[in-house]
Amino acid sequence: MKKSFLFACFLILLSISYFSPLSLYASEEFGLSDSQIIYVPAYSHIYSGNREQPFLLTVTLSIRNIDPKHQIKITVIDYYETQGKLLKKYLDKPVLLNPLESLRYIVPESDKSGGSGANFIVEWISEGFINPPIVETIMIGTQNQQGISFTSRGRVIITQR
Repeated sequence: MKKSFLFACFLILLSISYFSPLSLYASEEFGLSDSQIIYVPAYSHIYSGNREQPFLLTVTLSIRNIDPKHQIKITVIDYYETQGKLLKKYLDKPVLLNPLESLRYIVPESDKSGGSGANFIVEWISEGFINPPIVETIMIGTQNQQGISFTSRGRVIITQR
């Protein structure tokens, strides 16, 4: 009886840890890289209510060099709209990001050209294998007496190791 109770407890804990959202972060692969292309979801607006009213949002793209010793070179920051059409190239030339330094780029709330499926493509390189940067968007907006904010983490679509 005691063994079956312990086994049941073990199975419950195992299933909780497997299906928990925290396990998604715990299982992220920790690896070094010397370059990546990152897709970053962005939302210049979302829809609310039964009539799908657009709720306009300010988008902040945040790029954080989390490597404490090495700089990275940001080579591309491109903003695309819902259908995949390039809207804006943010860089004319590469930008160096020092250790633990951050960059931000803003899409104003009044710019609804990206739509609900907007995204950024961010490319970076370094001279050696380093901790990859954190690249995410932060969306925030207010209308009437309602406010909304949320984040989207970038996803690597091409990497070298």
